[in-house]
Amino acid sequence: VQLQASGGGLVQAGGSLTLSCRVSGVVAGIGNMGWYRQAPGKQREFVATYPENGNQLYSDSVKDRFSISRNSDKNTVYLQMNSLKPEDTAVYYCDVQIGGLHLWGQGTLVTVSS
Repeated sequence: VQLQASGGGLVQAGGSLTLSCRVSGVVAGIGNMGWYRQAPGKQREFVATYPENGNQLYSDSVKDRFSISRNSDKNTVYLQMNSLKPEDTAVYYCDVQIGGLHLWGQGTLVTVSS
């Protein structure tokens, strides 16, 4: 099983980016799909999650600016990030539950300049 995250980059404050994370090597059993981030010198924090059956959840810091979606046919989770702020700068990791285990992608760097 592999998780491949992409879509990070450098963007000016107020701009937008879309991250994606594709799960390969599995045909069934994917549960929650979500995103975390880790800023320099800080602990990894929750950003958003999309349960297999349920409503999306967001951290207060990104609510109303970010949107998480998933395509079950493609085993892919997306994170649409709008109105980006310098404090959103971090390495973003996808988190996927498969068979009760949490698997992490390799991370993709998002840098927001002021």
